[in-house]
Parts: sequence; C-alpha cells; structure tokens
Amino acid sequence: MTPAQTTRLLPQAYRPLFAHAGFKRLLPALAASDLGDGMSVVAVAWLAIEIAPPGRSGLLLGAALAAYALPGALGALLFGRLLRRLPAARLLAADSRIRAVLLGCVPLAWATGLLHPVLYVALLAGSSVLHAWGNAGRYSLVAQMLPPEQRLAANALLSSSVSASIVIGPALAGFLAAVVGPAWLIGLDALSFAVLAVQVGRVRAPGGEPEPETKSQWRTGSEVEAGAEAGAYGQGGAVTGSDRPTAGLQLLRKQPELLGVLALTWFFNFLYGPAEVALPLHVTDDLHAGAGLLGLYWALFGAGAVLGGLAAGALRRFPLWPVTLGIVAGWGFALVPFGLGASAPVTLACFTLGGLIYGPFTALSYTLFQERTPAAWLTTVLAARSAALLTAGPVGTALGGPLIALMGPRGVLAASGIATVALAAVGAAVRIRSTRRPASRPVHGSGPCGDAARP
Repeated sequence: MTPAQTTRLLPQAYRPLFAHAGFKRLLPALAASDLGDGMSVVAVAWLAIEIAPPGRSGLLLGAALAAYALPGALGALLFGRLLRRLPAARLLAADSRIRAVLLGCVPLAWATGLLHPVLYVALLAGSSVLHAWGNAGRYSLVAQMLPPEQRLAANALLSSSVSASIVIGPALAGFLAAVVGPAWLIGLDALSFAVLAVQVGRVRAPGGEPEPETKSQWRTGSEVEAGAEAGAYGQGGAVTGSDRPTAGLQLLRKQPELLGVLALTWFFNFLYGPAEVALPLHVTDDLHAGAGLLGLYWALFGAGAVLGGLAAGALRRFPLWPVTLGIVAGWGFALVPFGLGASAPVTLACFTLGGLIYGPFTALSYTLFQERTPAAWLTTVLAARSAALLTAGPVGTALGGPLIALMGPRGVLAASGIATVALAAVGAAVRIRSTRRPASRPVHGSGPCGDAARP
C-alpha cells in the first residue's frame, strides 16, 4: 500500500497532517520520547528502591519522582530572560539534548557502581529543568508549522501519544525491567530524546522566527496603562521589559480568556489529584481486590483517553469553550457512581467513559492558547502555563491523604466528581457573563478557536 493510499484511510481531519513532510517526520520522534517517559515512570521509581540505603527507600523514591518533574516549574521562572526569544525548535532541541545527556548518565553511573542516591536525584532534577520550555517549544513549533485549521488535529495526535504512553509505557517497563534492569530503561528514554533532538534539527518551520507582536495584537485601549508595568516597547514593538522571569504570567494577566483557560485547567488537575490517591484504596479497601483490578482501571482509562484524544480532531467546527467545559463536567459525572457504591463492572465502564471524555481536553486547551497568543509570545506563555500546571497535581495529591482519612476512598472519589461538575458550572457562568460585556478589543487569532469558539 502506497503512502497516498494509507493517507486516504485516515479521517479527513488528519490527512493534511500526514501530507506535511515536517510534521510527519517529527511525530514518530515525539511519540518515541513519550513512550520513553512512560517507561521511566516505572523505571525511575524502581531504580530508586534498588539503590536506596536500608530504611530510606520511601524517602529516595519521593525525592526521585519529585526531581523528575518539579524542577521544570523552577526552570520556567528562572530562565525566561535567556530562553524567551529562542525559536521553538531550539527550545525543544535544547530540552531533548539535556534529557538525553543527563538521563544517559544514569545507566553509565549504575554500570560503573557510581550511582549514589544524591547523584541520582541530581541527574533527574537536571534532566527536567527545561521541561516546561521543551513542552512549550513542542506546541509552539506545531503552531508555526501548520495553518490554524490543522492545529487542533495536530494537538489531538500529540495528546493521544502522551495518553498511549501512559497505557503502554508502564506495562512495557514492567516486562523489560526484569530482563535488562530499570537503569537501562532510563537509558532507552535518554536515547529517545537523542533521536528527538536530531529530528527537531531537521525540521524548519515556515517563515523562520515569528514576527514580534504589535500593540494591536496584544493590547489596546485601557490595557496600555496596565501593560506599562511589563516594560516599554522596543524596536519592532516587542515588550522588552517582559524578559523578566515572570513575563509569561504577566502576559497572561492581560489576556482574561487565556487566564480563564489556565485557571480552569489548574483546578481540573487539582481536583483530579485526590481521585488518583483514592482509587488504589478504593480497590483494596472497598472492593477487596488486588493490583490487577487497579491496573485494569488505568488501562481502560488510558485506552479511552487515546480514543477521545483522536476524536478531538473532529471537534474543530464546534464552539471550543462549551466543549471544554462539557469535558470537565463529563469527567466529574463519571466519578459520581463510585460514591454511590456501584459495582466494579459499572465503575470500570464509568472510568473508561471518563477517559474517553477527558481525551480531547489537552488538545483543546493548547489550541485555545495557540490561537489567542501572538506568535512571538507563544513559547513564553506556554512555558508559564506548564510551570503553573506542574503544581496542580502534587497539591491535589497531597490533599488526597487527609481527605481519605476523613471521608474514605468512595467519599473522596464522589466529592472529587461533584466538585469537578461544580467547577464546570462556575466556568460556564463566568464565560456567559464575560461574553455579555461589550468587547473592549478584538480577539487575536482565527481558525478553529476564532469565531467558532464563541458560545
């Protein structure tokens, strides 16, 4: 079967993407790095347990998992002045190279007997320090490569790749770790990022670097006075004062719609945290089952999320704000049956449906940001988005323990669902109120999140 025949078998929304040489070359490398990260979820924890001193495994495990994720938030704030002006491809390549080198040092240090716990945590922390910028570079590069009408489908493929890695990666790591050991799995993750760095170097977004934004793109009217806090306009209209570490957050303050998307996503992830803690205890304490059932819950959720993510490509003709709020409410309703004492088959079906509903959320959220943000500021704003969201899950997870002690696993799952539905209702009310106000400035961007995004 020829490539043209294969392309015709794809849904209409995805055909142009696989006809785009740059995106078609980049997607497999991104998927490979996602799979490597999926395997590292297991490998990082497993290796921490293996090298921990007696009685310190829990401490090292927590430190290793935190080091593999949280420094990205710090990097987003500290390196804004240095990285904001870099092209998206260079940001993604820089993050990939750092991860390839530092994660690659883990199996080498382990093989030579030099992998001390402190060195292990330091290597993991260093590998993740540009995570927010690399993630911002990924979606900014896609926005530069593709026209607006193709971005939602591209974001859907990227988010589906992440969802698939959550299903496949840990299962594959569980098998391979027994054969080659967890340290070498981290080495495979490093290799995947080395391949990604090479492929990114071969991709060139049309038109080179984005043009700096003008006053009409980013602010008008009363926003001029507020924008003065971020600095004066320099040559070409760029805001030179926004080179400060908090530039992305300052820019978001001037865009109420994007700030609303970020707030909705933060609270959505925050309310998901207690449910993630409660589900294993629900399986063991309420259902009196083992790890197999817990694995089945997550496998079905992941499969649903992959299918839902791919379906996002067909949503570009729908008003995206109502669809996004509907996803939040739908996930909340999927959790409510847990609190009603439903049987395992029923809650498995609900969790699968929840994954299917949740699947398009990430793609829709990124598409809204891509369409509402001037091109010159996209990586800065997306890095700020990633930095802020890195705090949501850990805060929610930390809250899960005390809530379980107070309400029990079933109660926490139900409360998480009800609170998520309430979040969607509040978001809808705020959105309706904001659209009834007279518009003070034009909305930047067109395409799937332009006119169609208005309720």
